[in-house]
Amino acid sequence: MTTIARDARVSTARTKAHTVRGGGGLGLHVREWGPEDGTPIVLVHGWSQNHLCWAKQVESALAREFRLVAFDLRGHGMSGAPLGREHYTDAALWADDLAAVLGELGLVRPVLVGWSYGAFVICDYLRAHGEARIAAIEFVEGVTELGESAFGTFIGPGFLDHFVDATSDDLPTSLRAMRSFVRTCLVAPVSDEDVEAAICWNIVVPAAIRANLAAREIHGDDVLRGLGVPLLLTHGREDSVVLPAMAEHLLATCATAEASWYDGVGHAPHIEAPDRFNRELAALARRVHA
Repeated sequence: MTTIARDARVSTARTKAHTVRGGGGLGLHVREWGPEDGTPIVLVHGWSQNHLCWAKQVESALAREFRLVAFDLRGHGMSGAPLGREHYTDAALWADDLAAVLGELGLVRPVLVGWSYGAFVICDYLRAHGEARIAAIEFVEGVTELGESAFGTFIGPGFLDHFVDATSDDLPTSLRAMRSFVRTCLVAPVSDEDVEAAICWNIVVPAAIRANLAAREIHGDDVLRGLGVPLLLTHGREDSVVLPAMAEHLLATCATAEASWYDGVGHAPHIEAPDRFNRELAALARRVHA
């Protein structure tokens, strides 16, 4: 079996960049790596992030075998970022964003990988467009419940204790909150460079957009209860942002779900334990396209 490990020779210079028109015509920044005929893997980041959070995947040997696609969600990174709440509270817009990326790039039976809030986006897509075009899904610390009932039950203090300050219009306040939030996400040791990069791609998202992303009431059980494709739940045992209870709930809800638990890891297995994460993602993609 091919070893999947980070390989500095897989350079960002080999990426292709696209602009795709998503829901409501919003411009989405999309990047891809790897062979065009490789099994497609679509990487969907979460709250206050962008495509750079997948560096340890796209700069690894995964990019030798698979067609890796990562895009900046609306309001994030290099995608369009209107400030109005209505651009973030309509589930159809999120669903159409992902559908547009799949359609424009001609991705056939991709594996969808959603980190944290990215699981909401995948559920939005499934509810609106179904699973017929999808081969498998991986939730990485994925959360599918948002609202008062989820706070403290599925969404933990690692998020809740930072949210108010992270959505403040006062830059020193929001910067302090986001620096603390990033460090809370990471339990296993990571390099100073990785921490600094994470803080950078978190802080570039306007505080108002961070707030808008939480202005929804979301429940994903209706979609996942009838899911027919494999669902891999990758979850750190020490995650205080999206609690392990969320993955346990998904295991009980979705018949096709299986869990990969990471001891001593927090909210970012793909950053904290990238070698294992990449091996397991490769195994899932190979299995569903065997």
